[in-house]
Amino acid sequence: MIVTGFHASRAHKLTSGQKTANRVIAVGRAPVEHGFAHLKNWRILTKLRTAPARATCLLRALLVLTNLEVTR
Repeated sequence: MIVTGFHASRAHKLTSGQKTANRVIAVGRAPVEHGFAHLKNWRILTKLRTAPARATCLLRALLVLTNLEVTR
């Protein structure tokens, strides 16, 4: 499932609940985005040649290890 935030326009301002929901989504998404940025900088994913199902498990493990390393 993909969770997206609420969008505001000139005519439609966000309610306080929608703003809170956007903050919650951003807090959950930030570590993942930072993890992928580190993986890209380290060029770990350039030579990945495996099945997509196995790559998903591998990426999850790499993100956990990356977040541990970055917070250390």
